[in-house]
Amino acid sequence: MIYVKYDPSTFPKELRDAAQKAQDDLEKLATHKERVAYINANAEVWRAFKEHLKPLSHGKCWYTESPEPASLFDVDHFRPKAKAKRAEGDVDEGYTWLAFSPENFRYSAVRANRRTTDEESDQVVGKGTWFPICEGSPKAHWGDRCEADEAPIILDPVKRADVELIAIKDDGWIEPNRLCFGHDRERVRLSTEYLGLNLPSLTAARKRVVRSVKAACEELIQLQVNAVETPRPGDKITVRRQLEIIRDMAGEEAPYSRAAWSVLTNHPSVLEAISAYIKTPAD
Repeated sequence: MIYVKYDPSTFPKELRDAAQKAQDDLEKLATHKERVAYINANAEVWRAFKEHLKPLSHGKCWYTESPEPASLFDVDHFRPKAKAKRAEGDVDEGYTWLAFSPENFRYSAVRANRRTTDEESDQVVGKGTWFPICEGSPKAHWGDRCEADEAPIILDPVKRADVELIAIKDDGWIEPNRLCFGHDRERVRLSTEYLGLNLPSLTAARKRVVRSVKAACEELIQLQVNAVETPRPGDKITVRRQLEIIRDMAGEEAPYSRAAWSVLTNHPSVLEAISAYIKTPAD
């Protein structure tokens, strides 16, 4: 998962106006059935935002950080637009009033958004209509739109504090970070499960990044040692080139850059050396 700076007010005015028009029409409908039918008939309203959501993460899925060019991507409704599954056997009408709200849109790979079966693991993953909330949390509905007061289980990529609950292990697996306690650990576990964040293809991709960054850091450290012990012309250029290699793997445009940063946090000297070259994924 990658933190995304999100400001819906920057989207083109014509898209925001179309979304507002759809919202105004939705508000005139009297029943949930009518509202769902209207929402389903006007999917082009939120789909038009996809090309403007994509650049915010350099084309990567906001949940998985996967950039796979051959994959399909959706405009996910973070809060489900027609029904919400809170637990097995507990389904309600969801958040119909947010169907056309740009604040509720997330750029998502299909595998993270839709309920599908992964061929490698035979695991059913995808957020779908799942949207559990923490015990004791207010629960918004059409008559009381208090979603700002809810405490969702699923981590939200537009919230820095949520993204920072995640750590990436050397084997590519996502787990709660060392400072993640109590219910937040369960939020990470369930979010990983619902979004399929530890599917084999994703863990393997993150593991490759971890290995590459580790090797690059070790080479950089050795170059620095050699430059001190047996200085040679061009040492400075060689070290700088290696810093740039690490920068490219950890930069916000790079695939699975959070995996790269999980390595750099364990190499403070390298992290300090490249701090002038790159921004963190959370900047």
